[in-house]
Amino acid sequence: MTVFILVAGAFTGPYVWRDTAAHLAAGGAEVRTVALTGLGERANGPAEAVDLETHVADVLAVIDQVVAQGGGDIVLVGHDYGIHPVLGAADRRAAAVARIVHLDSGMPRDGVPALAAVPDQRLREELAEGGGGRTGAELPPPARDGWARWGSTAGLSEAALDGLTALAAPQPLGTLLQPLRLTGAVAEVPVTGVLCTGNGPGIELVQLMVDMGEPALQALVGPRVTLFELPTGHWPMLSRPAELAGVLAEAAAGGGHQLTAPGIDGPPPHLRPFLLDVPGRPRERTGNTDLYLPEGPGPHPAVVFVHGGPVPVDARPTPRDWPTLTGYARYVAGRGAASAVLDHRLHAVTDYGRAAEDVADAVERVRADPRVDGDRVALWFFSGGGPLTADWLAAPPPWLRCLALNYPVLAPLPSWGVTDGRFRPVRAVARAGRLPIVLVRAGLEMPEIAATVEEFLAAAARGGADVEVVDVPAGRHGFETLDRTAGSREAVHRAVTAVLERLERGSPTTR
Repeated sequence: MTVFILVAGAFTGPYVWRDTAAHLAAGGAEVRTVALTGLGERANGPAEAVDLETHVADVLAVIDQVVAQGGGDIVLVGHDYGIHPVLGAADRRAAAVARIVHLDSGMPRDGVPALAAVPDQRLREELAEGGGGRTGAELPPPARDGWARWGSTAGLSEAALDGLTALAAPQPLGTLLQPLRLTGAVAEVPVTGVLCTGNGPGIELVQLMVDMGEPALQALVGPRVTLFELPTGHWPMLSRPAELAGVLAEAAAGGGHQLTAPGIDGPPPHLRPFLLDVPGRPRERTGNTDLYLPEGPGPHPAVVFVHGGPVPVDARPTPRDWPTLTGYARYVAGRGAASAVLDHRLHAVTDYGRAAEDVADAVERVRADPRVDGDRVALWFFSGGGPLTADWLAAPPPWLRCLALNYPVLAPLPSWGVTDGRFRPVRAVARAGRLPIVLVRAGLEMPEIAATVEEFLAAAARGGADVEVVDVPAGRHGFETLDRTAGSREAVHRAVTAVLERLERGSPTTR
């Protein structure tokens, strides 16, 4: 028999598992829910004495009880903060645990406190500085409208949100501030991750980050790790209890998707050849920027290409050598406009500020080149570079003739925990005025990214923005190196033509 031991996240207790536990039990499994000290049914006692080790001991006690009673195949499920005591306990009872399930949770490491996994960046900083609205040694639970700071509430009914708020308990601060201690034994236990795509990345995006060489994610590659998706927010046990129970049962049986190692089937997708056979072209490399010039003396209009991300700091080659960006740059230069491709420092979701500085500096260098017409410039952003468009949309300069976007992320994903309102194109587009926008939309886009695109287009329509959508119905995210089809090639031609035509028009601020 499978024995599920369920550990809830911050501010919550065993009550959140009621419906999921009932479905698991109906399927023949045994279910135990852990009441963590200071939370839920065990909310009495001095909070000062409660830390992460207290909660590790709570989970250990349930594991030992199951083993003493003859047990079964123990599957430990940790939601949100709950994964920290789960891992701490599994590390000490690795031989007794058949599988660990990370339920919309991070990948905690030895020596790192749970505070590092708190999604809200500002709250992390406040807590690290000893603030955060704490009372004594406790962090008050969120108000009804404050749960989104801890994860997406997508899928929760009004009644479920009311119940979550009514039963929430203060979180002892020691549970968030005490570092997790692991010996390494837990690394041998099979793992399943359940990704809630209403709150963060799905499997496709995780694979993309693995392909780019993200070091923290390489541990997910291999037969020991499987993944599932649930199309809901951060509390699937409340929004999709039956579906969650089904996924947990499949996970216990060893099911799920396995990621592939970079390069196992040839080059990773972002390093495969560009879909057009574009002739080679010389480039001039200055600092972090490569310039491709067309024939003739100029000055030429220019297109500046801005890569997405986050890109691991040690990724090689760097984005300005990626086939998609060099392919577009050579193609545009062959059609009479200068092209620039730059590397910027978007290595984490907290880096948008310094990446924006890098882009602005590179744009000014390109505009200052005497072979470039600094009054006719287009900016073209890709993928996770989408949030960098917000500054340009909010206050378009007169020399900016067009802003283009390919399969962009146009609002921070909930799991990013970004509280800064600056990098939100879905809001900034209302101030774009007459700036022409060309948006290349992948028909097979990842749902979490597609939702931001649709939100952006709706906001653009309300504000009367000038948006041309180039659809690639059978195209995937990064279709230029993934989908070498006639439809994809036509989309590239259409998008480049649309941008170049707008470079030839008068300034949008004077029309």
